[in-house]
Amino acid sequence: MIQLLAGLVVFLGVHSIPMLPAFRRALMARFGDGPYRLVFSVVALVGLVLIIHGYGAARMAGPPQLYDPPLWTRHLALLLMVPVFILLIAAYLPGRLKRMLRHPMLLAIKIWAFSHLLSNGDLASVLLFGSFLAWAVADRISVKRRGLNGQGPLSERAGRNETIAIIGGLALYAAFVVKLHEVLIGVPPI
Repeated sequence: MIQLLAGLVVFLGVHSIPMLPAFRRALMARFGDGPYRLVFSVVALVGLVLIIHGYGAARMAGPPQLYDPPLWTRHLALLLMVPVFILLIAAYLPGRLKRMLRHPMLLAIKIWAFSHLLSNGDLASVLLFGSFLAWAVADRISVKRRGLNGQGPLSERAGRNETIAIIGGLALYAAFVVKLHEVLIGVPPI
């Protein structure tokens, strides 16, 4: 559990630096854009590895069950996860979805975390998904306060980008439900 907590602190901590614009500017001024991004990426990767190993070890150890979700919450979680993959792809493609939702990645993280909290009541899951949900809410508030509306010019490829996001997102969702979740996470969603 310590490894999971350390990973969450490292990963979410480094991803919280943009919430402190003056601190981020000072780091970038001191080290330069390239080295800052390199260190940011390496620290984030270390945090992610710690989260993955820590969560896996915690699940193997059988963390205490804080609540016992009813069976229907698993079905609801599967339904809530449908837009998550679409939103993740839309975050990288300028178009109407990105313009309308402003920050589709943060919305995807909130839905992902919330849906997993609905269907997992063990301590490790609550720590993992609760931390990501809290971080995404805080980051969305920070983004709004900083005036970053996430809107650029609407691309002439907006319609194509929406089609790519929707079809690609649904295909990725299907792949996760059918096999990838079990292969990558070790738990079949169905």
